[in-house]
Amino acid sequence: MCSTCGCGSNEVLISGKAVANRAARKGALGAVSYRPRAATLQTQAEATPAPIPAPVHNHAPLHNPDPANTRRILVERDLLAKNDALATTNRAFFAARHMLTLNLVSSPGSSKTTLLVRTIEALKNKKQLAVIEGDQQTENDAERIRATGVQAIQINTGKGCHLDAGMVGQALKQLSLPQDTVLFIENVGNLVCPASFDLGEACKVVVLSVTEGEDKPLKYPDMFRAARLMLLNKCDLLPYLNFDVALAAANARRVNPDMEIIQLSATSGVGMDEWLAWIAQAQQSGFTLRV
Repeated sequence: MCSTCGCGSNEVLISGKAVANRAARKGALGAVSYRPRAATLQTQAEATPAPIPAPVHNHAPLHNPDPANTRRILVERDLLAKNDALATTNRAFFAARHMLTLNLVSSPGSSKTTLLVRTIEALKNKKQLAVIEGDQQTENDAERIRATGVQAIQINTGKGCHLDAGMVGQALKQLSLPQDTVLFIENVGNLVCPASFDLGEACKVVVLSVTEGEDKPLKYPDMFRAARLMLLNKCDLLPYLNFDVALAAANARRVNPDMEIIQLSATSGVGMDEWLAWIAQAQQSGFTLRV
C-alpha cells in the first residue's frame, strides 16, 4: 500500500526482459513484479495485533479529558522522502545523458496517448525518443507507441493510482537511452495523486480536454499548480461544445499564474506546431524547466 495515498502500490508490473525481482516473476508477457521496499510506513502496533483491552467504566466525558493526565505524542516523517530521493537519482540519470523528460498527466479520456502518438510521428525522424507508459492494466497504450517504431515500457500499477520515482527507475533499466533523448512519461489517468510524486522529470505537462470542464483547474488545484504547461486538447470539437476557452485559461492561471497554455487538437493537428516548438525550446533551455 502506498504510504501517501493508500493505493495498492505493491501490485506493479513492468514490461520487458529485465527482471527487477526474479522471485516474483509473473510469467505473462514477460512482465515482472516490482515491489518497492518500505512502501508502507508500519508501526509495531500495526504489525502485531494488540490485545483487546478490558472495558473501563469511566463515566467522565470522553470529549473533555483531564489535561493533567494526558500527553500528546507528535510523530513527523516526510512520507514522500523516499520517493524524492529516488527522483533525485532519476534526475541525475537524465542530466548525465542530457535528456528532456516530460511527465504527461490528465484525467482519463483526455487523449494523452493520441497526442503522444501524433507527437512521436512528427519528431521520430528528428530526435531520439522513448516512452514510459503508466496504466492500471493492459499494455494497449505501450503497443500503440511501439507501432510508431519508438521504444516504450509499460508500467501496470494494479490498484495503484499513480507512478512513483521507484517505478520509473526500474523502467529506465529496460530502455536504451542515448544522449539527448526526449523521454515522455504518460502517467496514470488521475488529477490527484500524480501531483504529489516527483519522478525526476523536467516538468509536468497537464492535458485538459475541452470535453471536460473549465473548472477542472479549480477542482484539482494541486495538479495545475504543479504543472508548467497546460495543453488544451480536442479543440477541433469547440464548435460543438459549450466550452469557454478564456475561462478555462483564467482558472488555470488563477491557480498557477505562470502556467503556459497551448490550444491544440491531436486529431486535426491544429496547434501541434506550437507544442513541438515548445518541446524544442525546452531541450535547448539547459534542462532546467522543473518548477
